[in-house]
Amino acid sequence: MTPPHGVAAPLHGVDPAWLPDGALRGVGARRVLVRGEGVLVDTARTEVTHACAKFGGKMVGEGEAYELLLRVTGGGDQEAEGFLLERGDGRTTVTAATPAGLLHGYFHVVRLGGATFVDAPPETHRPALDLRMLDHWDNVDVHPVMGQVERGYAGGSLFWRDGKARAEPERVRAYARLLAASGVNALGVNNVNVHATEARLLTDRIGEVAAIAAELRHYGIRTHLSVSFAAPLLLGGLDTADPLDEGVRAWWRAAVDRVYDVIPDFGGFIVKADSEGQPGPFAYGRSHADGANLLADALAPHGGTVHWRAFVYDHRQDWRDRSTDRARAAYDHFAPLDGQFRDNAVLQVKHGPMDFQVREPVSPVIGALPATRVAVELQVTQEYTGQQRHVCALAPMWSEVLRFRPRGGDGPTVGQLAAGGGLVAVSSAGYDPFWTGHPLAQFNLYAFGRLAWNPDAEPGQLLDEWIELTFTPESTGDPALLRSGLRAVLAGSWATYEKYTAPLGVGFMVQPGHHYGPSVDGYEYSPWGTYHFADRDGVGVDRSRATGTGYTGQYAPPWSDTYETPDTCPDELLLFFHHVPYGHVLHSGRTVIQHIYDAHFEGVEEVVAAQEVWASLAGLMTPARHARVSELYEEQLRCAREWRDQVNSYFLRKSGVPDGAGRLIH
Repeated sequence: MTPPHGVAAPLHGVDPAWLPDGALRGVGARRVLVRGEGVLVDTARTEVTHACAKFGGKMVGEGEAYELLLRVTGGGDQEAEGFLLERGDGRTTVTAATPAGLLHGYFHVVRLGGATFVDAPPETHRPALDLRMLDHWDNVDVHPVMGQVERGYAGGSLFWRDGKARAEPERVRAYARLLAASGVNALGVNNVNVHATEARLLTDRIGEVAAIAAELRHYGIRTHLSVSFAAPLLLGGLDTADPLDEGVRAWWRAAVDRVYDVIPDFGGFIVKADSEGQPGPFAYGRSHADGANLLADALAPHGGTVHWRAFVYDHRQDWRDRSTDRARAAYDHFAPLDGQFRDNAVLQVKHGPMDFQVREPVSPVIGALPATRVAVELQVTQEYTGQQRHVCALAPMWSEVLRFRPRGGDGPTVGQLAAGGGLVAVSSAGYDPFWTGHPLAQFNLYAFGRLAWNPDAEPGQLLDEWIELTFTPESTGDPALLRSGLRAVLAGSWATYEKYTAPLGVGFMVQPGHHYGPSVDGYEYSPWGTYHFADRDGVGVDRSRATGTGYTGQYAPPWSDTYETPDTCPDELLLFFHHVPYGHVLHSGRTVIQHIYDAHFEGVEEVVAAQEVWASLAGLMTPARHARVSELYEEQLRCAREWRDQVNSYFLRKSGVPDGAGRLIH
């Protein structure tokens, strides 16, 4: 009998992404027994029942012969979400200590496909990170500037529409299914910039959050809520939000109690405070540890966590003042507070010191807080990497970040340091039929979940995995040609995007406000602290200890020394750390100015080549998917040419140095 839980059937008019029915063949053609109790076990049963109905297999009962056994034992070596895979003698067994582990084991079997049933030694799988969370920057009301989804490029919100909940549980559950299949286990349902309407989700509108949580729960995803630090003032009628005021503390305790009354498995809060106009503890002369601990104490009796964002800086900087450095801000604010946060307070740190640029160094904050739980924050939504109009596969960038060792030598990697707090990312998903706007941007969403499960996963293997799941043999006439073409357009796309945008780590150079397309001086004289300082002689920001802002001193050795001089700094980060002459010779042997010219011409040429490969894949996938990507490639090529011509013309005019290859620069 099919239990009343789970989703299984694809939604009409919505792309199935990496869970088309064809991906279920390996399970669906077998005799399968599922043992265990609970909501997530019921979900696994429904998944198996659907797969068997499609491919002729059978859900069997106790005592019947089976080829695949999925079981919860309540013990063993598996941790909360881990599982043991055993294959041999004509049977495959997935054993988990918990229902969550069983569901992850089921999706692992789906990924393996037919290989699930090939004899192999036992394998134990467990996530490297306990928390693997997507934050949605979704607004309940349509914001007059940022719209329904801040920095969203995939249609409207999956959860909210024009001031109300969408009330489309099937779509929410289908999204939860995709996320669980990639490894995600937590989700924030609203924007970290909490406006007046969204603030009320904590109180009189908590029932709408509970309805979303009810759907996410079927796939083991815990719901989190972004809250305003000023909620006691905005919602509670208090005259203060001072984190040390007993009335404020009592208000938060009561508010949290009411949340858990309706969402018993609620994960906790996400807070952006004293940042870009959001209220925070600085207004009361208190520290960010005081602010975070206020909420941590209210959540602790229920097992909840507060994720306190470290994105705190002066966004009203005087551009004339070169001693103030936005890159320093998070470290300067939070490193002195190490050890002062509660055990259930997590400091959520962006992976780079600025703002999700196509190239940044790893934030020194990540390695500077040994006594604090740290979560590393990535951005799946492509705010600065093409806004889901450009192909830009981000897994290679994230992999570099996660494998970086902030303390050098044999010290822990970023992925290991994040084990205490988790890996978090801003979601790219929306109400678009393809979920992510650009169909190929689905890979970024999938890869985030897989890297959160295993930060050491190889990006190339994840790409192959996503392709095999998404483009099943049933969906294409020539699987080998299609897969080689997809690898060709995706594998090097991050490097291509970097080539035709801001050079050598300097960042930004985008149109102010919406951040799409080139504007070399767009932020150069603004208060946002995002400068490149190009003049007639050179370009870049001096962040050295010897002559600059001292930012390099925030790193532990050997990086503090590696980044200190142009001679030792990696080429790809040179202009982030140093102001150098246009004639400075890179480790590549080219001068800075020639690199700028060459990279921008190469980037456009690579887009042209990728577009041609994509055109050759017509007829090998659904017409709608191919047409959407083809249309977007036209825009990517137009924009890449604009980047090339504006950046090259700008630096030719600044430097007076001609292109060594004699190409046309305007």
